[in-house]
Amino acid sequence: MTNKNDEFLKRLLAMFRVEADEHLAAMSAGLIELEKAPASARRAEIVEKIFREAHSLKGAARTVKLGEIESVCHALESVFAELKGNRIAASAELFDLLHQALDALGGLLASDAQTGIEAQKPMIAALIRQLELALKGLPPAQVKPSLTAPPHETPFVPDKPAATTSVSESLPVTSLGLGSGLGSGLGSGTVRVDTIKLGSVMRQTEELLAPRLALGRRVRELRETGTILAGWKRERDKIQPGLRLIERLLKHSGNSASKGQRGSAKVLEHLEAENVFLKKLGDRLARLEKSAASDHRTMSAMLDNLLHDVKEMHMLPFSSLLEMFPRLARELARDQGKQLELLIQGDKIEIDRRILEEMKDPFIHLLRNCIDHGLEKPPVREQKGKTAQGAITVAITQQDSGKIEILFADDGAGIDVGKVKAAAARMGIISADELDKLDEREALALIFRSGVSTSPMVTDLSGRGLGLAIVREKVEHLGGAIALDTHPDAGTTIRIVLPLTFATFRGVLVRTGGQLFIIPVTGVARVARVAGKDILTVENRETIQLDGQAVSLVQLGNVLGMPQKNAAAEAAAHVQVVVMGVGPARVAFRVDEILGEREVLVKALGRQLVRVRNIAGATVLGGGRVVPVLNVPDLMKSAVKLTASPLMPAAGEPAEAQKRSILVVEDSIISRTLIKNILESAGYTVATAVDGLDAYTLLKTAAFDLVVSDVEMPRMNGLDLTAKIRSDKQLSELPVVLVTALDSREHRERGIDVGANAYIVKGSFDQSNLLGVIRQLI
Repeated sequence: MTNKNDEFLKRLLAMFRVEADEHLAAMSAGLIELEKAPASARRAEIVEKIFREAHSLKGAARTVKLGEIESVCHALESVFAELKGNRIAASAELFDLLHQALDALGGLLASDAQTGIEAQKPMIAALIRQLELALKGLPPAQVKPSLTAPPHETPFVPDKPAATTSVSESLPVTSLGLGSGLGSGLGSGTVRVDTIKLGSVMRQTEELLAPRLALGRRVRELRETGTILAGWKRERDKIQPGLRLIERLLKHSGNSASKGQRGSAKVLEHLEAENVFLKKLGDRLARLEKSAASDHRTMSAMLDNLLHDVKEMHMLPFSSLLEMFPRLARELARDQGKQLELLIQGDKIEIDRRILEEMKDPFIHLLRNCIDHGLEKPPVREQKGKTAQGAITVAITQQDSGKIEILFADDGAGIDVGKVKAAAARMGIISADELDKLDEREALALIFRSGVSTSPMVTDLSGRGLGLAIVREKVEHLGGAIALDTHPDAGTTIRIVLPLTFATFRGVLVRTGGQLFIIPVTGVARVARVAGKDILTVENRETIQLDGQAVSLVQLGNVLGMPQKNAAAEAAAHVQVVVMGVGPARVAFRVDEILGEREVLVKALGRQLVRVRNIAGATVLGGGRVVPVLNVPDLMKSAVKLTASPLMPAAGEPAEAQKRSILVVEDSIISRTLIKNILESAGYTVATAVDGLDAYTLLKTAAFDLVVSDVEMPRMNGLDLTAKIRSDKQLSELPVVLVTALDSREHRERGIDVGANAYIVKGSFDQSNLLGVIRQLI
């Protein structure tokens, strides 16, 4: 009986978490709306709605015996009751406290183990005390944030792999139909289905696409076989008139030819019998072909309907992800002293849940970019004749039955193309000659390359030039495309086109080194047949001319690490190439044969081969042959490494890092020793100073390539040291990295004001952060 009760409680808790997520989302959205328009006619209605959501969540928490959640909801319910009666004022401090309470509830929901909830009890008790003070009209104080962040608030960190929090973790089950709440599936046309089970059904349904494609190939093979048989029969019928002529001649030649006549008659009889057999065989093939075609049509119609229905169940509206954006935008804007209005359009449009999961972190990063780098602060905007409040638009539109466009637009400062070019040149991503040939659109595309950033300062979360590169890779991995448009002081617009769902896709089938490969057509710019004499060698690498542009030519087999072909085969009169990418990043891949386009279903390689360089998956062709599906972004990177040159240099470690000299300024002997060891292990020459004054003395007596400094130090702090370096003509260009525990917006801004190149917070410090920043600066 105990085991049954435990199982029932687990199921009840799973249902509770879904309902709780719905209540939390509604409360958060209502709180944002209430804060925007406190004096509107809908104020009472909004307060009433939030009050009811808190009351419902409290009741559900009581049902599953989650006392901490019940207590927080009870305190929230009391506050909203007072707001409803206009007995307390809705101040900015109160809204901050209410948002903290919602964060705390999210943290409690994310804590699966009882130990996690126990650890948060002191914070919960302090939060409830502050809510009780707010009821008395006293100003609430700041409460330490939840120890476990709610899953929907996971930040995007571009310089390291993102946390594996997904939409499915926020929504462990999916509602099919209408209704919500515990037991809402009974009698209301709604059933809650575990997304893991739903995903399994989706995968199995998609697996049926492979036999459908195979059946289609069988129909074509039967048709081709019938055509071959009919052609052979026609050729055979041509000899019958000749045989009949021979028979007549023998008949008139007398008795001496009687034996030959009898033989000829037997041949003709045999041919007649064969004709009857061939006609029956042809008719049977025609019936088989017709029956197989009918079966194929029937299976296709049934499978299309089944796949459509399963996809409909597997789809989620964009709102399930974007509902967190108003709250996230509010926090980011407040942290940076900016004002904004966020407009979200088309969030009711649905997309495959798996695609939405993959795009969660890229979307968060794009919103962060709009606020961090796009919008100006109110005084700057007013100087430019703009309103103090900036505007950010996130719009989703359905292009056709298979594609979705997502637009991120802001009315901020725009992107300085000159800074993009300078950053690309500084990172060695493209040669100076090639840079001069780029038009504005091609130059802007460089911002999607790893390492390119126009930010004046590197911090833990931005300025490294990795964020947009990761966004582009994610979009391309999903078979989509991304484009950017910007205008000075008018803002920036990023457009992303994604497939509506995962299913079949079209690919180019090629052969190289005796192996077959599929290249997704979304990554193919064109295919071409090039004369051998038109292949030129420039700076020890092969190139071809396409549309008046020199394009690197590489052997696909070499990129994939396959054995090279012999010299005779290499000296072919013509070669076939597949050109991947667009703009200055195009690369031509030489293949043995291009066999045309195919509709294929990509299959994952399994958990043991989650990430294989250059390979995205596999597909099964006719006859059961397994063919790898190539990963276009990986191929482009591998080709760059293979053909590194001034035209397309490979990104790697800085040349001769051991010759670079760095000054570490830190008053703590432990921190100073740690940073010194990290840098020396990376091959740098390191000197140390105990404070800013000591460091400035060393800088006047010895040459250094970079300074790593703490901020809080005796005699002269890091900010004053940086300002002194910038005011010194001999040292003004020296890069300075500040490593500090001070992570407030004011301290970061002071770092920018005095001229620091990077600002790393010790709380999130690791050696890869520091080394990555240094490699970017020197």
